[in-house]
Amino acid sequence: MSSVTPDNLTVQDFNQRGAAAAPSRKFYGEKLLELARQDPRIVCLTADLTLPTETDLFRDALPKRFLQVGIAEANMIGIAGGMARSGEIPFVHSFCVFATRRCYDQIAMQVAYPKLNVKIVGVIPGLTTLLGVSHQAIDDIALMRALPNMTVIEPSGPAAVPAAVRAAAAHDGPVYLRLKRADGTETALAPEELVLPIGAVRVLRPPGEGLLLACGMMVEQALRAADLLAAEKIAVGVVNVPTLKPLDPRIATMAEGMRAVVTCENHSIIGGLGSAVAEQLMEAGVRTGFRRIGVRDVFAEGGTTPYLFARYGLDATAIAQAYREARGRGSV
Repeated sequence: MSSVTPDNLTVQDFNQRGAAAAPSRKFYGEKLLELARQDPRIVCLTADLTLPTETDLFRDALPKRFLQVGIAEANMIGIAGGMARSGEIPFVHSFCVFATRRCYDQIAMQVAYPKLNVKIVGVIPGLTTLLGVSHQAIDDIALMRALPNMTVIEPSGPAAVPAAVRAAAAHDGPVYLRLKRADGTETALAPEELVLPIGAVRVLRPPGEGLLLACGMMVEQALRAADLLAAEKIAVGVVNVPTLKPLDPRIATMAEGMRAVVTCENHSIIGGLGSAVAEQLMEAGVRTGFRRIGVRDVFAEGGTTPYLFARYGLDATAIAQAYREARGRGSV
């Protein structure tokens, strides 16, 4: 059984089992419904996780375009492929780990290979759940990056989700959308981003002597790390990388001449943002101090996100320390 949060669980049950509390605003669900009302081709599928994926809004408003397939992720992907071949734009939903690893062959053969217009939406990325290894997606970016024709997007936070959904819907082809729902723990919810150009980074703080490149919820940690370094008179830029594939080719140009570059991801350091940036820098011949912040080739246990981030070296303190170490190996 792939999910412990079926639709017949109450919100209280869901919270007690380690997922996020119900947000006051459903950024993803609202935007998907808005786009569906504008485009009748958009349909919604979920694998027994309607409430956790915020697709209850779609179900209640457009029930004839909503399909609950039950705990059958591989079958859901096959259905979505058929619907896409018929001219519809399916958005399929599950937890990140089930939306990718559990049905990877189906995604490869029935979505990516024929380059169908299917949007795969996963929630609970990386170390953001009390539910432990079975629900922690630490390899999903690596898996989806490896598939030809697949675009991979991870917005920096709930307020950036609407722009990401719009970008995914407008893109003609397969998309993996990796989302962290709003759960009330955000210290400062940024203003809603209106545009997310696929394949482009966003500079949040201009480069100083070095760069912190981050995706998803690690953007907030990178900004905090930059503050810690600034207190030591070390100025670093912070760059949001919402598209993991295609990766913005300008990253290599930005890194040229930097004392150090540190990548930050809520994912394994193998195959994700750190690997993608390292590949680009090496191929471009960029010499700089370099470190990867992420899960270091281990499985984690269940726990709160702050606890897990501190234990596995994903928090701002760890990022700042990684930069200090990397700058000692830089070329400037």
